[in-house]
Amino acid sequence: MAKTKPLIHNKRRNKIRLHHEGTHTLLYTGVVAAMIIWLAWLSRGTLAWGSYFIILVVLTVYGILLNFFRCPIRMFTGPTNKTIVAPADGHIVVIEEVDEEEYFHDKRLMISIFMSLTNVHANWVPCDGTIVKVGHQNGNFLKAYLPKASTENERSMVVIRTPHGVEVMARQIAGAMARRIVTYPKEGEECFIDDHMGFIKFGSRVDVYLPLGTEVLVKMGQSTVGNMTMIARLK
Repeated sequence: MAKTKPLIHNKRRNKIRLHHEGTHTLLYTGVVAAMIIWLAWLSRGTLAWGSYFIILVVLTVYGILLNFFRCPIRMFTGPTNKTIVAPADGHIVVIEEVDEEEYFHDKRLMISIFMSLTNVHANWVPCDGTIVKVGHQNGNFLKAYLPKASTENERSMVVIRTPHGVEVMARQIAGAMARRIVTYPKEGEECFIDDHMGFIKFGSRVDVYLPLGTEVLVKMGQSTVGNMTMIARLK
């Protein structure tokens, strides 16, 4: 029987909301920011330019946090059969064949997307299928764009078996600033393009491991939009 993909109402397609992973961070930071701004405003009579500078800095920092925790509602409109979509916003930093030793234990094609502080940090499921493996590995917090970050940093993996029996792995990797990886899928669940896979806080990357011979649809340095950019097509 064909799988039925959950629908999102058209009116919600291009809206942007704040991700629930940022609720506490934004609340507590907002309280502290409001107190600093209030104190700076009260002291403006003695050192006006300094008070205004402090207020500007606080508002800028809070604006960056609001931007970081954006969670746009997106629907992929292309064909999903054998399609691999970008699981994250960012840009392509790796396209190469690697030895994957944690799950597949063979050579795989790896496509890596690096997320900067200004990118949306919500992650999406890269393909339709069934979740066959979810795992978390503690590790270091090296800069996420370094090659060894894939195997040495703290990371979580999600392995998806497509309707054609092909297994695809998406690996969330913590970065130098990231200290928390959130992964939503559970083993045995069905998943679809448009589903959220998780969230990584404050700078990181997502690697996608594909069978050799997969057609690559992106190039090095190319920007990606999570759940929108087609990065590969399975054979």
